[in-house]
Amino acid sequence: MKKLVAAVILFTRLPLWRWVNPSQSDYSDTVVFWPLTGWLTGGVTALALVGGATILPMQCAVILALVARLLLTGALHEDGLADFCDGFGCGGDKARILGIMKDSHIGTYGVIGLIIYYLLTVSLLSSLPPVCAASAVFATDPFSKLCAAQITNILPYARPEGAKNRISYARPGWVKLVFQILCGCLPLFFLLSLSPWFALATIMPVVTAVLLMLMMSRRIGGYTGDCCGATFLLCEVSMLLGVSIMVNY
Repeated sequence: MKKLVAAVILFTRLPLWRWVNPSQSDYSDTVVFWPLTGWLTGGVTALALVGGATILPMQCAVILALVARLLLTGALHEDGLADFCDGFGCGGDKARILGIMKDSHIGTYGVIGLIIYYLLTVSLLSSLPPVCAASAVFATDPFSKLCAAQITNILPYARPEGAKNRISYARPGWVKLVFQILCGCLPLFFLLSLSPWFALATIMPVVTAVLLMLMMSRRIGGYTGDCCGATFLLCEVSMLLGVSIMVNY
């Protein structure tokens, strides 16, 4: 239970730390629960979207739903995407990329990356019927976290000094991996109940994660926390793109 609480503390601003104090090893084992935290963040976003769509234009409902997720997560993944875009956008050798990503200031590539991400996300969700959009949000969040979690299972940590939060993620065994996959895939049921063709949309985040891992391995020899956050959001928007294609064509 402490490991699940540790995952929620990492991914949200819920003050569970007031009642539960997870150990360092609990935080190290949180990767297996990443998709399960997506049930919370994706569920809140989906409920906010459905509720907003009943009284507001769809685009406004989508924006408010994304704001609700930002308030819940503290823009954790968005910060990672901005740092990732700055680091890999500016280029250079491994030391330069890691140094740029460690800098707390946001650069041009980071700003452009966030703008493009939100333009795509708002446009794609707004083009879907409310129930379909909510189902897509609830499905893509856990599944994208599942894809992002595989980075820690496959690649080593890139910084020789370790993570700045001093958390070193442990690779899960087969039992935990199966649990992780189930948590990432079960919310797809709501989306597939609308149309089984939506299963094809899961190909896009998988391909996105693989391509990003190949780039990370080649450029910096591993991953960082910013890489995980960026992978989650990029997998999410790629899956929404797949859902939109299925709906329109």
